Amino acid sequence: MRVFVLFLLLIQIIACSPNETASRTLFDESHFRQDIKILSSDKFEGRAPNTYGEKLTLQFLTRSFEEMGLKKPNGKNYLQAVPMISYAASNEQTIRLGDLNLQNHQDIMLNSRHEQKNISIEQAPLVFVGYGINAPEYHWNDYRDLDMKGKIALILVNDPGFKHPNSELFNGKAMTYYGRWTYKFEEASRQGALGAIIIHQSQAAGYPWSVVQNSWNGPQHDLQPDKNDSNNRVLIEGWLTFDRAKQLFKQAGFPLKNLLDRASASEINLPLNMTASISFENKVSYSTSYNVIATLPGSTQSDEHILFTAHWDHIGTDKQKSGDNIYNGAVDNASGTAGMLAIAREFIKQAKEDGPQARSLTFIATTGEEQGLLGSRYYVDHPIYPLSETVAVFNLDSSNIYGPTTDYIIVGKGKSELENYLIKNVTRQHRHAISEAKPEVGGFFRSDHFSFAKKGVPAVFAGGGNQPIDEATAIKKAQMKKNVQGCYHDICDEYREDWDLRGALEDLNVYFNAANELSDNNDWPGFYEGTEFHILRPAHPPVTH
Repeated sequence: MRVFVLFLLLIQIIACSPNETASRTLFDESHFRQDIKILSSDKFEGRAPNTYGEKLTLQFLTRSFEEMGLKKPNGKNYLQAVPMISYAASNEQTIRLGDLNLQNHQDIMLNSRHEQKNISIEQAPLVFVGYGINAPEYHWNDYRDLDMKGKIALILVNDPGFKHPNSELFNGKAMTYYGRWTYKFEEASRQGALGAIIIHQSQAAGYPWSVVQNSWNGPQHDLQPDKNDSNNRVLIEGWLTFDRAKQLFKQAGFPLKNLLDRASASEINLPLNMTASISFENKVSYSTSYNVIATLPGSTQSDEHILFTAHWDHIGTDKQKSGDNIYNGAVDNASGTAGMLAIAREFIKQAKEDGPQARSLTFIATTGEEQGLLGSRYYVDHPIYPLSETVAVFNLDSSNIYGPTTDYIIVGKGKSELENYLIKNVTRQHRHAISEAKPEVGGFFRSDHFSFAKKGVPAVFAGGGNQPIDEATAIKKAQMKKNVQGCYHDICDEYREDWDLRGALEDLNVYFNAANELSDNNDWPGFYEGTEFHILRPAHPPVTH
């Protein structure tokens, strides 16, 4: 009889093992929720770098890692100094494009990332350069035969595939890095332009004008340049509303709609026979912000690291606003930071019960993500652990607050073999993996995992889903979405008690189990052929028989 009972138990274990494997990590929702509440509280003042809010955030993260008993990478503390420079354009600006006198903040947002107090441009020629792309592999150069010295480029957001989602232009519907605003300023600088202004379109950018206003208002942080490098960046950079752009192009005799069609079909550049005059004061200051890094050492392959990243920073406080002026950043990204802490606690718990995993696990709370992935960019250029020994990166940026889903979103799905670990564990939850609904807005290039992918380290950004698990969850999700509409990068991104975090906890399970499996084997995932990063760390060749 005893043998028979044991046999039945074994059958049950075998039958249930996939689900048990997927759900055995029971994250503490109350702790997860409390961490989000603390980090996004008014006390933390929106967690902008180089503020009192940063000081509180660093203290909180340091205390959390210390309580877990994680290793200090430098032996002294958990901090990696990130040298920053801050540029603050004055609110009072004189801006004239063609015959249009523009209002700072309302019509246009301009900054300068140069170390000079007075920014003054007189009668600089305006040139429309389409999407502002120079991509030899796509046989595309919007700057062909142009000398941009002393001129200001007017640039469309996104890339040509946006207007032709079913074509072979660039990557069709999915945005390439050439569509990101960061690239456009970089390329205009390489072309020797005096300035670069992006024409904002909500659908093509993936966010409304209010996001530009909030994100570009106040001091703009960057990494301190190398003192041996000359600053070849454009003197002024910024955004122009679409309505004002239409007026400008109409005055120039070139209807913007016609130019949009031309720019999407082939490379284009066109002098507008108009000039720009711009002046404003520019305040420059130096500071140091910090990444917070902690490690759980592995046993037999401790030199090999699996990373978890989440940015701790947000926009901070806008003292020009009356009433509530704190950008609390509860979803973006107090929730992701809290999720990373939750995963770290689970690995600590497992190590105490079963012994440490073979590979090391390192947790990085990055600074300056909202200012252009600054903390992760600095880390990949000054890694605590060699990137050649970094197996993979799991990035957490905003959590699912709407409840469980039957699907699971992998942003930029199809990049690397690392995704297979996610798909396996999602399947165990009886869910299925999908791509993001709007690849045209370039989500893969907008968070810290991208900094690592650019260096050849497979990195994933995943979580949430579109399909609620049942009707009750769907009804609640629809109501919650109404309540938080327009809260991305706005003051209403605040913690709410009615958040349904069950889906977020399921997503944490996926990351935990995927990393847990990878931490105890010898696999080195690579990028698939046809992706931008394949040459840096190729995927394993298919097995042939």
